[in-house]
Amino acid sequence: MFIAVDGGDGAGKSAQIAYLTNWLRNRGRQVAFFRDPGDTPLGDALREILLARKDLAICSEAETALFMAARAQLVRDKIRPALAIGQTVLVDRFLLSTAVYQGYAVDGDAETIWRLGTHLTGGLLPDVTFVLDCPTDVAFGRINRSRDRIESKGADFHRRVRDGFLRAVDDWKRLGVPGKVFVVDATQTPEEVSATIVERLQDEAPELADA
Repeated sequence: MFIAVDGGDGAGKSAQIAYLTNWLRNRGRQVAFFRDPGDTPLGDALREILLARKDLAICSEAETALFMAARAQLVRDKIRPALAIGQTVLVDRFLLSTAVYQGYAVDGDAETIWRLGTHLTGGLLPDVTFVLDCPTDVAFGRINRSRDRIESKGADFHRRVRDGFLRAVDDWKRLGVPGKVFVVDATQTPEEVSATIVERLQDEAPELADA
């Protein structure tokens, strides 16, 4: 099974990924966790450029290409091999993020991003994606570290990101993108968010409910 946790910056992805990883392992699942971008030599190098290099002016088209390159390598080197040996793959972000951050949030061509992204992953997309939804002011109040290059783009951009995720979920169905996507209210307590994610996941994979 291939699961993605996505959403705007500060929505609480890290905490939910940690909880979900433990929950799955407690049910006997071997979990392979990956960051997108990252977790390959190429992906880590591109992550450094995309997130840490505030001195670089990178247009949305170039960002799209860099994220796509990192993801293609991650799929080839890590995700497909993990799925092939029966591991449950859990990723922090995937193609949905690129469609939103480099598409919807900047009035880019999200449909082209979808098509290119699915081509470069060989059609591999998550079976289930959880989008953590949280107002921008609340989300940014949770970030208690220095912001990376993309987090530093400003409140207006990140409000468009939040709206973009919600639009993308509707378009996901219209475009017939494979896999299920669920929006989860991330203003709830972390425990409530976790409970919602687990409930949805058990609906999609009933065997987990009996584990």
